[in-house]
Amino acid sequence: MLAWSRKFFSLPPDIKQLAPHPKEGWKHRGYSGIGVEQLSQMVFDSNELAAIRKNAPDFKESFDLGRADSPHLENIWLPEEHLPGFREAALSFYYACQSFQIEKLLRALSLGLGLPADYLAQFHRDGDNQLRLLHYPAAPAEVFSRGEKGRAKAHTDFGTATILFQDNVSGLEVESPSGSGQFILVPPIPGAIVFNVADILMRWSNDTLKSTLHRVSALVPQDGTGMIQERYSIPFVRVVSFMLTFTNLPDVSLPCFRSSWALM
Repeated sequence: MLAWSRKFFSLPPDIKQLAPHPKEGWKHRGYSGIGVEQLSQMVFDSNELAAIRKNAPDFKESFDLGRADSPHLENIWLPEEHLPGFREAALSFYYACQSFQIEKLLRALSLGLGLPADYLAQFHRDGDNQLRLLHYPAAPAEVFSRGEKGRAKAHTDFGTATILFQDNVSGLEVESPSGSGQFILVPPIPGAIVFNVADILMRWSNDTLKSTLHRVSALVPQDGTGMIQERYSIPFVRVVSFMLTFTNLPDVSLPCFRSSWALM
């Protein structure tokens, strides 16, 4: 899918804008151009948000899609003639990720939490999951060092869990240990997928499993060119079924799972 992502983002800007992201931020579908997004972590105060928006926006572009039969979010596609085969390939990859999470990942998490193997899957049968194609363009290193551009600021994912596919260009960093403010590099490993616990799984487990605070940095180039390499990645964000009401997981064998959260 990374090859299809490169083909998509190589298209002229006016062609990519034929599949525009809706103006509503929560409708994660379609194309968002470079500098449109600016990630933040759980900031809701209007004054704080205004201050954040004065900083450099994220120097990246994205294309979001989800399941084909969602009653809540409709996919937004390019006209087929501009990139033949892209829609079919993207949906095929989406459903492959969905099957992996339902049949493998959620079963492993359930068993690890001392629950029946199919326990978590029942809450994810019709979730509006999000597949994101991300492109971080190349740029001179000095514009990042001066703060004129950034890649993706530190944030956690709102969902159950995220699996991430990335190319061979480093940049992903995670906070370790959790809450320390210290970030470590997650170098790409050929054939490997990165797994992140997200906010809902942290809440479900009563904070025993920590939602991964992560960011994408522009690493100083070592090749003498003074250019930060372009980077491609594809996160698949797994979310629960629409309008689900939940509290802590029941009958978990670990005593630390006693609820400290109110019903959500």
